[in-house]
Amino acid sequence: MFTNPNHRITEEKISRFKAWLLCEERSAATIEKYLRDIRMFAAWLQSRSVSKDLTAAWKANLVEQGLAPSTVNGKLAALHSFLGCMGWPDCRVRFLRIQRRVFRSKEKDLSRAEYERLLAAAERQHKLQLALLMESICGTGIRVSEVQCITVEAVQKGFAQISLKGKIRTILLPGKLCRKLKKFAKERKIQRGQLFVGTDGKPLSRCAIWAQMKRLCKAAGVEPGKVFPHNLRHLFARTYYKVCKDIVQLADVLGHSSIETTRIYLVSTGEEHARHLERLGLVS
Repeated sequence: MFTNPNHRITEEKISRFKAWLLCEERSAATIEKYLRDIRMFAAWLQSRSVSKDLTAAWKANLVEQGLAPSTVNGKLAALHSFLGCMGWPDCRVRFLRIQRRVFRSKEKDLSRAEYERLLAAAERQHKLQLALLMESICGTGIRVSEVQCITVEAVQKGFAQISLKGKIRTILLPGKLCRKLKKFAKERKIQRGQLFVGTDGKPLSRCAIWAQMKRLCKAAGVEPGKVFPHNLRHLFARTYYKVCKDIVQLADVLGHSSIETTRIYLVSTGEEHARHLERLGLVS
């Protein structure tokens, strides 16, 4: 097996990759994930030079670990970007082929009732900021990384402008949400800028939001595996589609460049799928 000694992953090359991702205007969350995946690959390599054979071996190792195919492909996507940045495209391997899912696991599906129990638990614990943050994500469909766009100025105008990957989209803020956010800003004496900040005045991080939501699970009687910020976005998407039945419009609201991505959000649960099959009446 031929290996190129120049194909070793170093911190200098990882830093160069980070700079490249920034120039490509990747989101902070994507950059963080890609760097984490590349460091995982580098640790697995144990100072060996990157080669196609080793890339294929890592892919096989990920599969053997029992990782979900989508997780494996996500790590390969990070690696492919790195290899492209380094000028080593010949070391890439194919993604796993995944058939489009017909239904999603109910165990991961956050229902509207469970969402409402999470809100009620936050309010009982006097965690008003957390309750409003969850309502802001679930009521608008924004990503957790876009929460920083919910500012005093945006609330006053009734909409927020979000810039991501060179695209700017406008998110309307429901009137009821605006009224609650204005009251919150007045009580906290926040006159300008971001509304969702920590005690140090800095924006709440993804990890901080995730951790705060997890701490509500027991009081709300909701399985922890269902509770994470992105699931609020999924609940918004399913609810919005039930009302408007327009997947193109929903893709625009969510900021998806591909409708195929939006379809993933709308996959029904296995329970719903089973009901559809029963309605066919093809089994006597």
